Amino acid sequence: MPEISRFLGIIITMYHNEHPPPHFHVRYNQQKALIDIENLAILEGKLSPRILGLVIEWAALHQHELLKNWHLA
Repeated sequence: MPEISRFLGIIITMYHNEHPPPHFHVRYNQQKALIDIENLAILEGKLSPRILGLVIEWAALHQHELLKNWHLA
């Protein structure tokens, strides 16, 4: 599982040959979620409001790169 980013203990990963829609995985301690890249919304799992806010803020800054990585994978 390629790690895309790591910040404040949050780990962002993306698998190759994954199912649509384009998404990335988030892990923080015991919390896990899949985040839709296009809508920046949780597809599966749960994150605390603070962690979700940080992830969404990060993803908004890198949305174009995330979509490019999804299509390359």
